[in-house]
Amino acid sequence: MKSNRSATAPALRLVDAESPAEADAPEPSSRGARDAETLLEDDVDVDVGGEFGEDLEEALTAAAERAAAGELDPATEDALRQWLQRRLSAYLKAGHRARIIFTDNVHTMLSVKRGQGVYTLRMHRMFAAAPPAVLRAVARYAQSQDRDAGALLRRYIDGNEHLIRDAERPRSQQLDTQGAHFNLQELFDDLNARYFGGTIEAKITWGPRTRRKPGRESIKLGSYSIEERLIRVHPVLDAADVPRFFVEWIIYHEMLHEVHDMPIVDGRRVYHTPEFRRAEALFDRYAEAVLWERTQVHKLLDR
Repeated sequence: MKSNRSATAPALRLVDAESPAEADAPEPSSRGARDAETLLEDDVDVDVGGEFGEDLEEALTAAAERAAAGELDPATEDALRQWLQRRLSAYLKAGHRARIIFTDNVHTMLSVKRGQGVYTLRMHRMFAAAPPAVLRAVARYAQSQDRDAGALLRRYIDGNEHLIRDAERPRSQQLDTQGAHFNLQELFDDLNARYFGGTIEAKITWGPRTRRKPGRESIKLGSYSIEERLIRVHPVLDAADVPRFFVEWIIYHEMLHEVHDMPIVDGRRVYHTPEFRRAEALFDRYAEAVLWERTQVHKLLDR
């Protein structure tokens, strides 16, 4: 579902959820009459976070408005997201459940993917404060592309337009993408098109070019900041003897963090879930990258 800030009217489409090849293909113009419907694609099954006791309901309700404005710390927001998943799942057909991913997207307010009994909803943070009537509309919209539900959701989005940020990233953020041997933006754009259909919104930069610490025994080659939506790549990889596919592998790994949940299990955040690891293996030179890391990365410690 698009915000009315877009240059064109909201365009929503329907694709057979059992046909992943069709979901990836361009839609013929002859189907323009179906613009009021939603795009549904296959998705992998995922484990939704644990149950929350009733004593958390009041606190989470109070936190919803702050989450909509992006003012919550990650742990509290994650608890709220799981609470909303439980509420939304109650409105779905038996045997189906919801998976929610909050976004700050300034164009797409709500998108739906369906697969293996899971409805994955990428929704703007404004929905963190959605009342029950709106959540029921989200469920109807996801399951049957109900037009009345779609109209209600558009009214809700229009009424909360003040929560849509005017810029995707702080303009003061300084990015360093051109290295001596690799241009990170070029690598990122290529990976984004090849593996993610251009949907990854993170920015990318080389990390600080500081002198190494003596006696270093490990090195963090890449990182992803949830708050900044920013990928940092260690500048030690900007070298002639580091293969391009390995730099791509590090970037691809960090891009996956924007797509996959990082749930809190037993009080600790899990960054690499089984679903994440399966997605890693889809990298076309996965085996080579893993082998290079195991046999060659130690050489980077002394640089």
